[in-house]
Amino acid sequence: MMRAVEISEPGGPEVLKLCERVRPQPAAGEILIKVAASGVNRPDALQRAGAYDPPPGASDLPGLECAGHVAAVGAGVSRWKEGDAVCALLPGGGYADYVTTPADHALPVPDGLSMEQASALCETFFTVWSNVFVRGGLRAGEVFLLHGGSSGIGTTAIQLAAARGARVITTAGSAEKCAACISLGAERAVNYREEDYVTAVKEFSGGRGADLSLNMVGGDYIKRDIRALGLDGRLVMIAFLQGPKQEINFAQIMTKRLLVTGSTLRPQSVQAKAVIARKLESEVWPLIASGRIGPVMDQSFALEDAAAAHARMEASQHIGKIILTL
Repeated sequence: MMRAVEISEPGGPEVLKLCERVRPQPAAGEILIKVAASGVNRPDALQRAGAYDPPPGASDLPGLECAGHVAAVGAGVSRWKEGDAVCALLPGGGYADYVTTPADHALPVPDGLSMEQASALCETFFTVWSNVFVRGGLRAGEVFLLHGGSSGIGTTAIQLAAARGARVITTAGSAEKCAACISLGAERAVNYREEDYVTAVKEFSGGRGADLSLNMVGGDYIKRDIRALGLDGRLVMIAFLQGPKQEINFAQIMTKRLLVTGSTLRPQSVQAKAVIARKLESEVWPLIASGRIGPVMDQSFALEDAAAAHARMEASQHIGKIILTL
């Protein structure tokens, strides 16, 4: 048996309950991880609220990333052995003492990082790499508009985009959060409570507009981003904190030659996520090991305090990643 945090019923943070579950066993191509720490992410809260069902075959327990040591390997796994320190993207189940995941979704813990820091890597780095650089095609010298710059996704995207030569302008909700974004490599941080970010983007880009926007807000930010983008700009949607529906003037998309796209990570195939993992290991993990970029840590909670971790995340007071320690 093992400890785990389950969703007792759809609802607020209080529905997260400590329980006992049978320890999972790795199937062919999988590894079993003894979890040291797990990241807390927005999709966990959506699943808890009953708005984001796990994909078929995934654990019903929340938790999409972790770090720990390999406890067992399934048939056909050759890269990892018992005792290896790994961080991993999970199909679910991270809020527990043990979790299984495809072996190809695990990465070595970067040199110099603690298990707590490593547990905060995979969900955000997989998301940022696949949406900003693969789907969004961000290149050095381009203007990158990012919303929620102080979030886990935001702090990751700022660092990685700046390290690869892009010019980052971001939105955040307070002077403290804006200052944190600047310290991570953003050239401009807009307090959206006090300033119109569309105007700020035009000024920052010399009137040209942004080349790429990563939008996790939705709502009227969708049509505002379309105004903020320049010719041949790209809008990538990854979440809808203010809702997925908006009336849009498609003439603006046509005349600016805009590309509007988006993706979700969790339902993608095992193979697709394995491809992202290998690119991260070759392109990004050396930057982390060198200390040039890294996870921004907000606060850690014990596994049994998962409800408090969710409450902090949903209050949007955090800067960086919230984790559970086991």
